[in-house]
Amino acid sequence: MITNKFQLFQDDISGIALPENFTFPFYYEPHQLSILAAKQLQAYLENEADFEHNFGLVANQEGLVIGKMFGVLVCQNENGELGYLWAYSGKLAESNHHDYFVPPVFDMLQHDGFFKKEEEVLNAINREIEQLKKDSNYIAAKSKLATTETEAQVDIQRQKERIKTLKVARDTKRNTLAPTLSQADLSQLETELSEESKKESILLKKMIKYWNYQIENAKKELLTFTSKIAELKALRKQKSNALQKQLFDSYSFLNQFKELKSVGEIFDINPPAGAGECAAPKLLHYAFQHHLKPIALAEFWWGQSPNSEIRKHKQFYPACKSKCEPILAHMLEGIQMDENPLLENPAEGKNISIVYEDEYLAVINKPAEFLSVPGKNVKDSVYQRVKDLYPEATGPLVVHRLDMSTSGIMLIAKSDAIYVALQSQFIKRTIEKRYVAVLDGILNNNEGEIDLPLRVDLDNRPNQLVCYEHGKPAQTQYEVVSFEDDKTRVHFYPITGRTHQLRVHASHSLGLNSPIKGDDLYGTKADRLLLHAEEIRFTHPITKERMTIIAEAEF
Repeated sequence: MITNKFQLFQDDISGIALPENFTFPFYYEPHQLSILAAKQLQAYLENEADFEHNFGLVANQEGLVIGKMFGVLVCQNENGELGYLWAYSGKLAESNHHDYFVPPVFDMLQHDGFFKKEEEVLNAINREIEQLKKDSNYIAAKSKLATTETEAQVDIQRQKERIKTLKVARDTKRNTLAPTLSQADLSQLETELSEESKKESILLKKMIKYWNYQIENAKKELLTFTSKIAELKALRKQKSNALQKQLFDSYSFLNQFKELKSVGEIFDINPPAGAGECAAPKLLHYAFQHHLKPIALAEFWWGQSPNSEIRKHKQFYPACKSKCEPILAHMLEGIQMDENPLLENPAEGKNISIVYEDEYLAVINKPAEFLSVPGKNVKDSVYQRVKDLYPEATGPLVVHRLDMSTSGIMLIAKSDAIYVALQSQFIKRTIEKRYVAVLDGILNNNEGEIDLPLRVDLDNRPNQLVCYEHGKPAQTQYEVVSFEDDKTRVHFYPITGRTHQLRVHASHSLGLNSPIKGDDLYGTKADRLLLHAEEIRFTHPITKERMTIIAEAEF
């Protein structure tokens, strides 16, 4: 087993300048050194024979297809030499240890480790619980209790109905005989009827007492098993909680100051599943352990994409937010990083243009990389610009939104009433929109419809997932306009308006399998996203005229 995972660059890198700052891991362009390190890793993966794992790249290969995120960390050792580390997220080929790759922060698969030992204890408890539940005496006791309770309910209800019937009969007898009886005979009759009523009530009480006794006996027989099962479940919960705490404490991450912080301390609530098993924390932890200075980071996907999210083979991706962001905040403390572009104003120096305007509404052309509404960190947006442009306007102003990266037409209402009227047209789907896009790839069909339900990726907002269980319906019609080199220009006609709908429908393997050019989330980043809302058709709320507004794309 190779113990030193730090590999020196074999290529001549003398002409490559070091980055001024470390990579901002949640949005970056990979540095040239990171690209070289990634190419070395990819060449190894293409030719490796050290382990067997089905990435979905070889036809008819045995085993479950599992694509994998890999990471590279360019480092400098104490001698000033530049090299790199490799890592993968989770486990690879059912193992946490492979030559050339850094080990996990904590190895849950270690056979003599506490996790495996305690896991076997928990498994033994689970087996004992299952054995008890399958015991024929336990099953018979459960059946006896259920049968007894049912019989008791039927018998008692039958007596209650009998009491009601006899009461009606007594009332009828009393009403019929009373006029013909003397006072003494009437008194005698009342006594007899009262005695009959008491006997039936006493019988009901005895029946309830009898059945309660039978039920309690049946419960005692069952209690022999249920108390043991409850005891085992309580023990399992106690041991599981203790194991979870020990596990959280064992997942402790170093930073450059050699400060350890456990995953339990990092997250206010229980950490998400898999926290600490991604490539980036593994790489940084190993670097700090072995006195290596982190220089640049990059992560890429290798293999077939999962069915839900979009991952392209060899494509670079940022670190995930839900699991990695809190951990890396500790690990990268004190390290000078590239600026977070999400804190910058993408609309700086850009202007919206008015395509159409009257006293009721306006149609504007939004530039790419321009927010529709104020964001968490950036307030400059179409809404803010329009609010400044029309200070007398009332209501929400922005009738619908475009993704920040998408350019094109947006409707603006100058009053609440116009906003409601236009919104109603969106709800009824009487507004027609046409987008133009350039796709990275050649489509086989000239037209068609994509129907893939979407929901937000809870672990990696704002990305969207294809999800048939919890996703909202999303449909898009498309038609090919032209082919340009290895690209396809298309028109999109969205039937629904889900977040990132056109981008996911274009890129997903079950959609067009051709990402929109410049898509930094679902494809390959470029100067801009080549997606533009080019045409909109709507009915003017006042004039009732059917209007068609066009703002041609600049690409």
